[in-house]
Amino acid sequence: MAPAARQRNIRLLIAFDGTNYKGWQRQADVPTIQGVVEERLAVMTGEPVCLHGAGRTDAGVHALGMVANFHTSCTIPAPGLQRGLNSLLPRDIRIMAVSEEEPGFHSRFSATGKTYRYDFCTAEVILPTARLYMAHRPCSLDVEIVRRCLQLITGSHDFSSFEATGSRDPAQQGGRGAVRTISEARCVPMAGQPGCWSLLFTGDGFLRHMVRNLAGTLIDAGRGRISASDFAAILAGRDRTLAGPTAPACGLFLVRVHYHPSSPVDRGR
Repeated sequence: MAPAARQRNIRLLIAFDGTNYKGWQRQADVPTIQGVVEERLAVMTGEPVCLHGAGRTDAGVHALGMVANFHTSCTIPAPGLQRGLNSLLPRDIRIMAVSEEEPGFHSRFSATGKTYRYDFCTAEVILPTARLYMAHRPCSLDVEIVRRCLQLITGSHDFSSFEATGSRDPAQQGGRGAVRTISEARCVPMAGQPGCWSLLFTGDGFLRHMVRNLAGTLIDAGRGRISASDFAAILAGRDRTLAGPTAPACGLFLVRVHYHPSSPVDRGR
């Protein structure tokens, strides 16, 4: 009997425009990022592929740095996998890097955190080419109030007020519940685009719709609908009905998934 082929653990760095997809996770009869990439990988490797993503993005959400991994017995070198996949994939999904990892690497369970960006425009008129990549909220934005609110979420907090239904089982005992630690939360102007802003969040994890719910509430604060003290009360209230609306998916980008710096791909980043 011939020996079994060695299983390689392949890591992909994926960027995608989520406009035409129903999110990351494979679903029957609708286009998803995971589903499309798995199909093309099966063509290349000649075997079924199960792609493990670092997280699940919703329909319409974009990524600059999604990480995924899969196991395969194919012998195609990493550069060949990158070139071949990009030749097979639609142009709104690109493989930015491919590497071979240790057997124990898992794109989700090995991650130490993520960085998200939420883009929005407060100008009266938005460029039609930007409508799929930022939310349009015409107003006179008080950015200092937004920044005061962002200071309130830095550190470890219970983010139940910004958690979508179905994010987790609230009755489950143990674990960290809705507590997450945010190490960076900023609001910065977008270069060369007057009236356009980016909210940047880096944390050890995010609940379902957490960034979009935070963005919707923060934009309300900047529009004068709530004060910084109101925002503090919303955070402390641990009640989703207290917070603002869920911001549109089109403004959200997964920028980067963070791993321990000992990982060769992550050193020097």
